[in-house]
Amino acid sequence: MSRIAYVNGSYRPQAVAAVNIEDRGYQFGDGVYEVVHLYGGRFIDEDLHLDRLERSLGQIEIPMPLSRPALRFVLAEVARRNRVTEGLLYMQVTRGVARRDHPFPVPAPKPALVVTARRLPPFPTDIGRWAVTAITRPDERWARCDIKSVNLLPNVLAKQAARRAGAAEAILIDEGGMVTEGASTSVWIVDREGTLKTRPLGHEILPGCTRLALMALLGQEGMNWHEGPISKVELDEASEIFLTSASSFVKPVVRLDGAKVGEGEVGPVTRRLFALFAHHVKGELRNAA
Repeated sequence: MSRIAYVNGSYRPQAVAAVNIEDRGYQFGDGVYEVVHLYGGRFIDEDLHLDRLERSLGQIEIPMPLSRPALRFVLAEVARRNRVTEGLLYMQVTRGVARRDHPFPVPAPKPALVVTARRLPPFPTDIGRWAVTAITRPDERWARCDIKSVNLLPNVLAKQAARRAGAAEAILIDEGGMVTEGASTSVWIVDREGTLKTRPLGHEILPGCTRLALMALLGQEGMNWHEGPISKVELDEASEIFLTSASSFVKPVVRLDGAKVGEGEVGPVTRRLFALFAHHVKGELRNAA
């Protein structure tokens, strides 16, 4: 069965779906995107992702392309037409089609919306096999990483560097020697004192939806964590490192820049949080004891 995409009001076979060459997303990267995980036919943290989409659009002065109920319908319909019950839904919204000129077009064109779906392997059950390695790279991105922009060239280059090194992720380090985030993930550590930490929100990092969902779960479980700066030295000395995102869930990092993280195995905090988030995704009652 051919994959089906939603493009500006129409459902089309993805092989022939297209956008106008003067779409500002193509010309300038003038747009944002969002990704939602689908498990068992249920969108995971859908409201968080749609909230972030709306926020990103507001930051660059693009209106929502559809009302939220209409957008929910489109997401569900794209999933249905592709027969995807476990996978990812990708949304991209751009300012629309206009003659190529840097300032915002006047009058404003209609925002362009594309939605696609793809299947994912089943949710991981063996956390040991889910563990990955990572490298560190300089953070060369723009100054508004809190906007989920389609401008991802520095992220692409960082990911390619990771692939060439045989790693799954590149953890980015700013000019001050501080951890920002992964090329496509939020970064958490358990430091030498046993404190669970992640960087606080700001223009330097994306407000991760899985990050936020996990924080809510931590609160429900009475588990403590700290939002604070993380230095490269702290990262190197961490007893545990893990990544979060809509497709990574809670992903352990067991080697960093070729060296073991802690004992080089999945640590107890990461193991517990992986199980906790798995219950969240599957809609089950939690028993993380």
